[in-house]
Amino acid sequence: MNKYQYKVQGVDYEVEIEEVEGNIAKVNVNGIPFEVELQQPINAAKHPTIVKPKVEAPKPAAKPAAAAPKQEDAAPAATSGTAIKAPLPGTITAINVNVGDKVNVGDVVIVLEAMKMQNNIEAEYAGTVTSIKVVTGDAVMEGSVLLTIG
Repeated sequence: MNKYQYKVQGVDYEVEIEEVEGNIAKVNVNGIPFEVELQQPINAAKHPTIVKPKVEAPKPAAKPAAAAPKQEDAAPAATSGTAIKAPLPGTITAINVNVGDKVNVGDVVIVLEAMKMQNNIEAEYAGTVTSIKVVTGDAVMEGSVLLTIG
């Protein structure tokens, strides 16, 4: 296993390469496992491309009872569909859709503030919003499910 430390835009990352099979590498970034796809053979690759998190990061501790309820369908089956996940840790500043809204690819569904910048989270798929897992003001970790589109 190789360990590396990187600083990207002032944020420190500890990267540990667990194994490489073909053009897929299994790595841990700050303790979160990822599978990355290498663009070139391992001997020539200096910067692998991150594909998607392998597992979801743990959710923050439960909110006090006074917190607003999360927007989601009453039925537990509301998680059906494709999850839209946080690309980086931050705070939810706006939710631009409601459960049942139809969205197209590229529609801004959530605004996430990270490192003092507003990041538009766009729908990766066309469909109907089946659940929203966050509320304005929530702090989320990279890989946390924000909403699902069915």
